[in-house]
Amino acid sequence: MHEQDVAMVKGLISVAWADGRVSAEEHEVIDALVDAFGASPSEAHELRKFAANPRTLDDVPLTDLSYDDRRVLLHHAVVVTHADGHAHEGERQLLEALCKRLRIPDLEARGIVEAAERAVAARVSPAE
Repeated sequence: MHEQDVAMVKGLISVAWADGRVSAEEHEVIDALVDAFGASPSEAHELRKFAANPRTLDDVPLTDLSYDDRRVLLHHAVVVTHADGHAHEGERQLLEALCKRLRIPDLEARGIVEAAERAVAARVSPAE
């Protein structure tokens, strides 16, 4: 895995821990991304070990992320916060903090969050 991929997954793990626990659905999203990024068995093991304990944004090497990677992380973070059916207040607060840490301007961040929420809603309730 590339450093930016590891940073992205660690960022998502910290988002998943925002409400004090990582749900089974959040684990599924993270595991799917670990697979999608092509993690070796040892990398996947290390990331799962990282996810086993509560994490915050301070545990994430956000400086390893490019301009585009930061926006992708925010989009995926919104998906993780909705993985268990709804975003908890702690998760919403963490998303706000993440936007600031990633230095994504408020208007742009709001657009990314809204687009990710629409994508989640479309998967949950397919058009009739």
